Amino acid sequence: MITALLTLVFIHFCALITPGPDFFLVSQTAISRSRRQAVLVVIGITVAVMTWATLALLGLNIIFEKMVWLKQVLLVVGGLYLCWLGLQMLRSAFAKKTEATEVVVLELPQSDMKFFLKGLLTNLSNPKAVIYFGSVFSLFLANPALDHLHWLLFIIISVETLLWFLFVVFIFSLPSFKMAYQNAAKWIDGISGGIFTTFGLYLITHR
Repeated sequence: MITALLTLVFIHFCALITPGPDFFLVSQTAISRSRRQAVLVVIGITVAVMTWATLALLGLNIIFEKMVWLKQVLLVVGGLYLCWLGLQMLRSAFAKKTEATEVVVLELPQSDMKFFLKGLLTNLSNPKAVIYFGSVFSLFLANPALDHLHWLLFIIISVETLLWFLFVVFIFSLPSFKMAYQNAAKWIDGISGGIFTTFGLYLITHR
């Protein structure tokens, strides 16, 4: 039982540190906005992870096996959202002047709720989340030794996600990172936008 739980902790950590839409959104927000706004993005991502974990507990893998078309629809919708997010970043990058001397920021929504929703929707549309919770995480739920510890699996996934991305926020919101962003804002936004758009296009064409 302990081995299974430690394995879950390790596998989920590997999934978290693998660069993806969640990581790029959190780091981009932390470096170009305030730490508070980045934390709101993290909370949105964590709530989305809790949603996926709950669906997995309710039999997400079985639903995908019975309704393959549903998984395809989720992947396409997710891909379209990531493309839209990437294009917004690219538009912001092209709008920036390379000679600007003041701090420039990504044109993200201003309200707290919209930062939260940005994190929530990015994770819900993340292809890695769909695959991870629909298959890998479900393997742990199928372990008879963990039948009475499903609540603990839920807590592990949620807390580990929150702690990791809060760490990312802390690192990328340091003054040195913000200064680097000030000097290379156009390139950072352009690269981030390209990554998001590539994620989305790949998801749609290779679902």
